[in-house]
Amino acid sequence: MMKVALHNLGCKVNSYETDAMTKLLYDNGYEIVPFEPGADVYVINTCTVTNIADRKSRQMLHKAKKMNPEAVVVAVGCYVQAAGEELKKDEAIDIVVGNNRKQTIVEVLEDYFAHRDADRVIDIAKDNKYEEASCFNESSDHVRAFIKIQDGCNQFCSYCIIPYARGRVRSRAMEDIEREVKALAEKGYKEIVLTGIHLSSYGKDFDDDVTLIDAIKACSKIDGIERIRLGSLEPRIIDDEFIETLADDNKICPHFHLSLQSGCDETLKRMNRKYSADEYYDRCEVIRRKFPYAAITTDVIVGFPGETEEDFQASYDFAKEIGFAKIHAFPYSPKRGTPAAARKDQLLNAVKAERSHRLIELSDQMADDFIQAYVGKDVEVLYERAVGEGVYEGHTTNYIKVRGTSEKDLTNQICKTHIIKAENEELFGVAEA
Repeated sequence: MMKVALHNLGCKVNSYETDAMTKLLYDNGYEIVPFEPGADVYVINTCTVTNIADRKSRQMLHKAKKMNPEAVVVAVGCYVQAAGEELKKDEAIDIVVGNNRKQTIVEVLEDYFAHRDADRVIDIAKDNKYEEASCFNESSDHVRAFIKIQDGCNQFCSYCIIPYARGRVRSRAMEDIEREVKALAEKGYKEIVLTGIHLSSYGKDFDDDVTLIDAIKACSKIDGIERIRLGSLEPRIIDDEFIETLADDNKICPHFHLSLQSGCDETLKRMNRKYSADEYYDRCEVIRRKFPYAAITTDVIVGFPGETEEDFQASYDFAKEIGFAKIHAFPYSPKRGTPAAARKDQLLNAVKAERSHRLIELSDQMADDFIQAYVGKDVEVLYERAVGEGVYEGHTTNYIKVRGTSEKDLTNQICKTHIIKAENEELFGVAEA
């Protein structure tokens, strides 16, 4: 029995696909071992969203070869898709597998051992078929599962390489989604998270009129699933009809991650985002009319090429006005192959770092304000694990982390909890007896 170690880099979609490869390898007789010295095969699912991600991917591939020079090192995923020819020349890497070929991992290894056939990179832009995958999902808690239902992106934001690495929008068949969710419910999972590279585009590649709402409704009908959480959404999907439909479903978690990137209209135009700051604000108001206690979180890039101090301040003030539950702030990192990276008006790293620091401070303050409002209130918590004797950790519907005390085992239970204090973006309370 050959020993295989897998390591994931990047987003939740990558994580799901790594779990799916783990299941395939396990089902075909491979022993799954930790990513440590001693494995016969190392599979690294790479990321290419930034140049830093590229560097981390290369470092992990070389680390694997150093852990066992005789092992087979397999590079899969987005970095392979973007820089496959370069990686083929790297002596530390034995096999390269591009996106939409991860489900052939067993076949790839068998071909390699038989014939040293080491190349599975395709032209992702010409592939319009969704690669069906089934996640491993054999964690010990059986509480929350991520479900990949969509791949690819058609947006072509000026800073982003993902449409080139992941290809065009491809959606998972509804019957395949339902089959996996039913299986998860039977295993005891209570919460699912629908995710994708551009989740809002689900169904756009289908001939019939199918949307993300249809996928949500299908999952909501499945017995045993008590919570449905959504991955990152584009602001333009938010309208009265969309939100009213969600509000009518008591399984929907009021946690919306709406990608912003900038609160300055001029910067949004340079980014090739398809909305204005005012339009984004209106979408947040639509959410709050139906979900007054919703956690709205976002991503913001600071120091984008051409961003003046006035532009940054406009973005900062806009974020403050929205009152996010949390901001994921990122200093802009040029990504080779994107239009933004070719611009001549790049900012100094020191300027980007300083602006990022200011926005993170704002985020920390807003996050604290958001959770402090729950002190003295009762919240519904899905408890995931014990973290001490009589102490359990879980999350509210709007994804605030909670530590609750109880004399009974709360693992994988939804329990009303009275909050007594808030500290470091976490709530502490006493679970209902």
